[in-house]
Amino acid sequence: MPIQPRPEIEQISPIPHGGFTSTHADDNLLDFSANINPAGPSPRVWEAIRAVPLAQHPDPYATPLRQALATANGVNPEALLVGNGAADLIYQIAVAYLRPADRVLIVGPTFGEYAVAAALMGADIRTFDTHAANDFELDGEELLRYARNIQPRLLFLCNPNNPTGSYQDRELVACLLENCPDTLLILDEAFIRFVAFAWPTVDLLDRDNLLILRSMTKDYALTGLRLGYALAHPAIIAALAKVQPPWSVNALAQVAAPAALADEEHLRMSLAALAHEKAVLVHDLTQISMWPLPSRVHFFLLPVPSAVAWTEQLREQNILVRDCSSFGLPTFIRIAPRQAVENTRLVAALAQIGGRLCGVRC
Repeated sequence: MPIQPRPEIEQISPIPHGGFTSTHADDNLLDFSANINPAGPSPRVWEAIRAVPLAQHPDPYATPLRQALATANGVNPEALLVGNGAADLIYQIAVAYLRPADRVLIVGPTFGEYAVAAALMGADIRTFDTHAANDFELDGEELLRYARNIQPRLLFLCNPNNPTGSYQDRELVACLLENCPDTLLILDEAFIRFVAFAWPTVDLLDRDNLLILRSMTKDYALTGLRLGYALAHPAIIAALAKVQPPWSVNALAQVAAPAALADEEHLRMSLAALAHEKAVLVHDLTQISMWPLPSRVHFFLLPVPSAVAWTEQLREQNILVRDCSSFGLPTFIRIAPRQAVENTRLVAALAQIGGRLCGVRC
């Protein structure tokens, strides 16, 4: 019999994610499951990566990129670490900070990799869930009481949250940092650029128990290159760097990201267009008696009688949406808007399915 892995490994199952199918080569396939900027990356990105020498090792420290991101975020390079996507950094946080039986608090429903990374290290995982009955609004005072009571080693708060699109204010985050001084708060801001009038979290980095996660795979659409970064006290960044595998950020990503950062006009225009398309799509859905939940970002939850059934029906029409059953939400699908003509096709398909499967208000 093969040598058995650690017991923690046996308990882990892969987390489903949107945005991938073996039939992506089909030009008729519309993917609303991946909450990525549908405009794609800046044209400058394509120009930059053409000149990359693929037969050479990339900079193991991603030095120019780290400096560019530090400048863009108004921090010192020592307070920033670049990784192979935010998900990769989540696992490095777990390796660097968790011991068996350490408590980890996760505000859910949310991105599943927090729990997997914590479980990998044998942590005691606690959840504080929001609920559909009140549109997944977070009771900040109750969360604060619970966190203060259990004093977790790590607290994961996705803000804005995936998949609900909820967004918490500065006061709650500041209160958590103050009242849980021995807890490292991981504030996942992978979707922060999609929020209109977001508050500046970098102002809180003078606290030594805050780690901000950000991603360039969603807003800048560098998804296939995998690029995320952490912002924190230099001592936290140094700890993460010790457990990060060498050459974590490939050469293409290291030149693509500065090129994307240099074209903020492309980002601003594409995000403004996306916000407009979301508003139109939400309106059109209400016209067929479907009721998206409030969301501060472009993607949103849509109640349906059965996420599995509706996802399968849409897939038969070459349309992908995110079945939220893996988030513990079997009566919701998540939709990330695309271009106007594509959104119209989605609405028509949903109207057809609604008439065929239930014929009632969903």
